[in-house]
Amino acid sequence: MSTFDNREDAFENKYAHDAEMQFKAEARRNKLLGLWAADLMGKSGDEADAYAKEVIKSDFEEAGDEDVYRKVSGDLGDKSDEASIRAKMAELMALAKSQVFDEV
Repeated sequence: MSTFDNREDAFENKYAHDAEMQFKAEARRNKLLGLWAADLMGKSGDEADAYAKEVIKSDFEEAGDEDVYRKVSGDLGDKSDEASIRAKMAELMALAKSQVFDEV
């Protein structure tokens, strides 16, 4: 195998690893967001965990974060405004990335 082939394989492996880590971080963020929203709605325990799973599943509707935002925003109603939800999403993404990368 040539040096070029080795280098190409290394780039492909890095891309796959980075994509996997991003996916895990987004799923973790969505779980944390779901638990936060569940708390605002007065849910706890198994009910909160079930809601967090719904939020995770909502991310598969379309690319990007808008599907998750719509799910949480629609469910929270007047319990939280757009700016607060989006700020919480950003805050929890940073936390989720930190948690995921610390596990590696």
